[in-house]
Amino acid sequence: MAHLAPFRAISVDGALEQPHSNFAVLRLALAIAVVISHAFSVTTGVLADEPLIASTGFTLGEHAVNGFFAISGFLVTMSFDRRGWRDYAIARALRVAPGLIAAVLVVSFLLGAAMTTLSFGDYLQNPGLRRFIAATLTSFKSSIALPGVFADNPFTFPMGTVWTLKYEVICYGGVFVLGLVGLLRSRIAALVLVATLAIGLAGLDLLRPDAPKGTETALRLPLIFACGSALYIWRDRARLSGALVLMLFLATWLSSGTFLYKALLFVGSAYGILWLALSPVVTRFSCEPKADLSYGAYLYGWPIQQTLRALWPDVDASVLLAPSLAMTLLAAAVSWYLIERPALGLKARALGRRTLRRTASAAP
Repeated sequence: MAHLAPFRAISVDGALEQPHSNFAVLRLALAIAVVISHAFSVTTGVLADEPLIASTGFTLGEHAVNGFFAISGFLVTMSFDRRGWRDYAIARALRVAPGLIAAVLVVSFLLGAAMTTLSFGDYLQNPGLRRFIAATLTSFKSSIALPGVFADNPFTFPMGTVWTLKYEVICYGGVFVLGLVGLLRSRIAALVLVATLAIGLAGLDLLRPDAPKGTETALRLPLIFACGSALYIWRDRARLSGALVLMLFLATWLSSGTFLYKALLFVGSAYGILWLALSPVVTRFSCEPKADLSYGAYLYGWPIQQTLRALWPDVDASVLLAPSLAMTLLAAAVSWYLIERPALGLKARALGRRTLRRTASAAP
């Protein structure tokens, strides 16, 4: 039966001992999916034009964001568990902040200055420029426009994806607090959190099916993050089973149209994406990319698509998709090599110095 070994359900702990995973590949694929999804709504201004919304109730981009949060919940919880709170805080800040700050400044002073209908001097003096920078960096506002930029586009705001970073940072804070109070490693606490959020989402759909989208999102993204976190916390007992992925897919399909659909969809999606990331059935074909372009692609995809829409307003989304993807990946590569990788190098040096100090202080 040795030939069946790769297809047996392995524990998450066992999967983590393998030399390869698909986290980096999946993150890039999810970022590309977001760009593909937005290509349609950026062109028309109609969210319903994005793929998958008619068949699943959610766009391809929303499903991709769900995947990001499942991966993040798993890896961020592992980061705190292995590093402790100080190193965790340093690692999170240096992973998120440098790329975001650089993107906001590039969009504000290079792209915005090139695309605005105002004169260069008027653009720089307009208070809307400072308001955009402050709101995007401090509260992750996606609906803030730059003065005279994309005014004729269906959507006027230049950074339409940063809103998810608000929920990401909130989830980081949740991990931080649970870690400080000693509950992060509690299996019961992990299950209670997932169950509470899932019941809350199902209850919202049952009692208030017409609830605002923002209310649903405030439950959806933390639920998916919590699922990823719980899978890590239960890593020695939780199994990565392709059969379970299929059963969750079937249960989700059968529950379509009921108040259980969304909760099952999100829990199943979280488990499915982590199965793809860690299961030996898939990771034996793993091809680790040399550069992590996912964050840059996620940040720059929208402003690049907005620019192409402004320059060629009558061109169909399918025509603009290929150049927007190529330009997005190029911008992501520049971001990775000039901003993100050096920041990660700084993180490694900072954490390395802390490790050396701890080792020295512990020495007899």
